[in-house]
Amino acid sequence: MPQQHDPRLARQLILDELFDLSLYKALREIIDGKSRKVLDELVLVETQHLAFWQKFFDLKLTALDLPRRLKLQCMILLCRLFGSTAVHLVLEAIEVHGVRKYLSLWKSYQGQPLGHALEDILLDEFKHEDVLVTQLTERKINPEKIRNIFLGMNDGLVEILGAVSGFFAAFGDAATVLIAASTTAVAGSLSMGAGIYVAISSEKEVQQTESDRQQFLKAETVVAGMEEQPLASALVVGGSYIAGAMVPVLPVLFGAKDALPSLLTAGSMIILVSMVLAFLSGMDIKKRILTNLVIIACAVAITYAIGLAAKALWGVVV
Repeated sequence: MPQQHDPRLARQLILDELFDLSLYKALREIIDGKSRKVLDELVLVETQHLAFWQKFFDLKLTALDLPRRLKLQCMILLCRLFGSTAVHLVLEAIEVHGVRKYLSLWKSYQGQPLGHALEDILLDEFKHEDVLVTQLTERKINPEKIRNIFLGMNDGLVEILGAVSGFFAAFGDAATVLIAASTTAVAGSLSMGAGIYVAISSEKEVQQTESDRQQFLKAETVVAGMEEQPLASALVVGGSYIAGAMVPVLPVLFGAKDALPSLLTAGSMIILVSMVLAFLSGMDIKKRILTNLVIIACAVAITYAIGLAAKALWGVVV
């Protein structure tokens, strides 16, 4: 029997399932072999979920709204450009988003008809789709490397944009700002890379000690997953940091006389990086973007104020 619920929630759940179904059908045409068979099974699951929600809410929607259509086309384009790796990343991200969304709704509607309905959907997510996507992505993707890339870029963008703002306030000379910001970017890249190297090396030593202890005690050996390599991770983080740091530096290199061009380019890039990070990690995209923009605004305001104070108090002149 159809249930009476918030029309906006009903529309969201149905359109989300329709989006996933449309995406899986499109991805099926991009890859072949074992991956296509997995997507065939995912299409079957999503078809059942879509029919379930349409019956549950007595609402039959057959076309995506404009935002979802645009999102769908962007994902398909990226997957066509970057092939199976992009497909696997998209599937992992969609899985994470789906589970988080349904768990959140289930907590809100426990004991109600919608809560009971969500239990069945979640069981499918955990038992079926999770297994299928895990089979598809096994040994093909190192999610830590992907996250290291974008986290390094994020840090480089925010930190060096703050530095550029502070240097412009203190010196007011583009050449001096370029030298100071570039030096800071290189130092930050080396610092982050070294920090990651030490952290992962230490973690591996602790894990090795625990493994040796378990072996001595003849305990069951725990099968390890993908292991991060200290040097490789350090290079990825350091390299992505310097790449992100160059975004606010490049406008100065091409003749910017104040911090505004750097702020605009870095702000645009941080929105893009935030979207990718949020999508890959299952976070709320709007929340991630807003958080990073607030961080950027605070970093620029504080460093610019420090630069002005340094100029006023110590008479910094170039």
